[in-house]
Amino acid sequence: LPFVFAGDGAAAGSYGYTNSGYSVYEEENDRLTESLRTKVSAIKSLSIEIGTEVKNQNKMLSEMENDFDSTGGLLGATMGRLRTLSRGSQTKLLCYMMLFSLFVFFVIYWIIKLR
Repeated sequence: LPFVFAGDGAAAGSYGYTNSGYSVYEEENDRLTESLRTKVSAIKSLSIEIGTEVKNQNKMLSEMENDFDSTGGLLGATMGRLRTLSRGSQTKLLCYMMLFSLFVFFVIYWIIKLR
């Protein structure tokens, strides 16, 4: 059985690689490890940015919910006043207000349409 000698004169034997071949694999491994480290770093920074964006969006949604709640309360109070107004003896006044509102709506509609 003939021995395969490495570049420095040592027999490679049953290992199947030479010292220089081993260093090539090690360099390849280091290069791939560095590439993987770069990709992991990019993914980490991206996930941090996504987390920050999610926090900002949640804050905005919370603020919007508070605004909608306050608007809903105001609208509810207004509707309550309108109900009270319609139950009273001022039904004629309410009809006039509704007709005036419709008139203003149609005037604005025609102004916008003629533009």
